[in-house]
Amino acid sequence: MGDEILTPITQAMKEGVLTRKELKALMTRSNKQGLLHLLLFFCCYCFTGFLIWLSLGSPWVLPAMFLHGVILVHHFSLQHECCHYTPFKTRWLNEIIGHYCGFVLLIPNKFFRYEHCNHHTYTQILGKDPELIELPISFWKYLWYVSSIPYWQSKFGELFRHAIGRISEEEKEFLPPEEYSAVIREARLYTLGYFIIFMLSWLTGWWGVIWFWVLPVFLGEPVMRAIRMAEHVGRPNITDMKENTRSSMVSLPMRFLCWNMNYHAEHHYASSVPFHALPKLHEKLEGYVHVERRGYWGAHLDIITQITGTKPRSDVGVS
Repeated sequence: MGDEILTPITQAMKEGVLTRKELKALMTRSNKQGLLHLLLFFCCYCFTGFLIWLSLGSPWVLPAMFLHGVILVHHFSLQHECCHYTPFKTRWLNEIIGHYCGFVLLIPNKFFRYEHCNHHTYTQILGKDPELIELPISFWKYLWYVSSIPYWQSKFGELFRHAIGRISEEEKEFLPPEEYSAVIREARLYTLGYFIIFMLSWLTGWWGVIWFWVLPVFLGEPVMRAIRMAEHVGRPNITDMKENTRSSMVSLPMRFLCWNMNYHAEHHYASSVPFHALPKLHEKLEGYVHVERRGYWGAHLDIITQITGTKPRSDVGVS
């Protein structure tokens, strides 16, 4: 017989880190937990939106929009969870909230779900992981990525391409042919929605959509780019889940905003575990996964030391 093929979580169970009973308990989903977190999340960006309203016409509007944008871009954390169907027990809630988040951030939900599935299948494997962010070759390339300019170029290009009915060869690697039309239809519906919103703004002369949504999202996105980098960048391009993913110990407010996705290595070990159970999974996998105790700042210090040559690059020798 051939060698047994182990997923990361079955490997952890085989090595006695976690029992099947413990995993089953951790995988329990809850509408109550998800809706409560969502309500508090809504309250946060209603508050920051109120700060923008108070500061309109003053120099304080830019800091207010930035703060609001940081909240808004964390819709990605919720959308990410929804694509795993974990924040809510009721499936259609995950679908609706996932599309809502995707519309806010220009990330069509169905397409993202398929793309993200391949990210989990081929985590950190060059040429196979569609979400892989390569370790920048210079500090300026690092700053260029964090600026989010290349990210927005990619997102707008992706939406436009799908809206006109084109699927790239790279996307065909993870999109089933029978879903091409659904992805194209989804992109067209998102585009139509954006068009209607901006047409209504033009007709009514009320441009709150710019002040309370568009500009804040652009201002806040560099923060999300930095968080996304902290998850895998600077870790080896290998299949070993103990090494290729980084969890970061961050403050309670950040854990709240990112729906506990700072426990990223734990999430990759068991992606069916909902956000509210990730801290418990973290305790079980203590010492088994790579954890950056210094938080996101520590992760970026690690990345920068590799870029500048102070520390050996993680991708040296990886084809």
